[in-house]
Amino acid sequence: MARRGASWMAESVAPSLRAWWMRGRRVTLVPLAVTTSTKVDAALVREARAVAARWGVPFLARRAKESVAPWLGTKAAALLVVGGDGVTLWDAEGSFGFHAGMAHLRRMRLRAGEPDAFVRVAELRAGDSVLDCTLGLAQDAMVASLAVGPSGRVVGLERSLALGAVAGEGLRRYALGEDSGPIEVVHADAREYLKTLPSRAFDVVFFDPMFAKPRKSQPAFDMLRRFAEHAPLTQATLEEARRVARRWVVVKGAKYTDDLRKLGLEDEPGSRFTDVIWGRVGPSVEP
Repeated sequence: MARRGASWMAESVAPSLRAWWMRGRRVTLVPLAVTTSTKVDAALVREARAVAARWGVPFLARRAKESVAPWLGTKAAALLVVGGDGVTLWDAEGSFGFHAGMAHLRRMRLRAGEPDAFVRVAELRAGDSVLDCTLGLAQDAMVASLAVGPSGRVVGLERSLALGAVAGEGLRRYALGEDSGPIEVVHADAREYLKTLPSRAFDVVFFDPMFAKPRKSQPAFDMLRRFAEHAPLTQATLEEARRVARRWVVVKGAKYTDDLRKLGLEDEPGSRFTDVIWGRVGPSVEP
């Protein structure tokens, strides 16, 4: 499930925290570490150590009922806390854990035969391979896994190691079902990862760049913005994605912005009751 790109390891901490960490404070911090919840037992410690090993980060032993608040800013910039309810990401300003959220409802509707905008625009079908270049909390990846079915595959790229770990561990614990394809989480910068792929490696390449204007959506969105990649999708990366795609490159944007127009994309027809718009472009022409 989890793969790491070592060349991006230094970028794993939230940009705001990384800047604060590097402003000359004489403390030794790791960008990200793993510990247990307050109900510590041998099984939980083994699980937490396994999480730390999967993502290549340190494990910090925790005493029963010991608070981790003093650790943030002294031992680690951010923590993955492993407990009975899964893995929770903590930083100095808050915490959140993986939750299927709207993806669960979208999957239920898809199973009931109702349309989904992403599936429609990408023309997803059984057996497809999908590269999600901006995995985040894996909402669209979970929908894609159902649309492509067990004969398909979804690869999700996440530049933030912390977000990738939360999504990856959450997906390990979420039952996608026998009607869904696997989701592989890769810690990587999509801009560099795309360059390593052969042409026509995936049926669909997908981008959901961080909106310039915050959306009112899931409660975890504020924390997501602190850790997520904020660099805009560039024309160069879009062209690289077109080389990799066999059918479509799909881009999600925000209504009432010029997100898509800057990339030369037209809005696809959709519902007027949503703040999300979609654009797509076909593969580049082989020379």
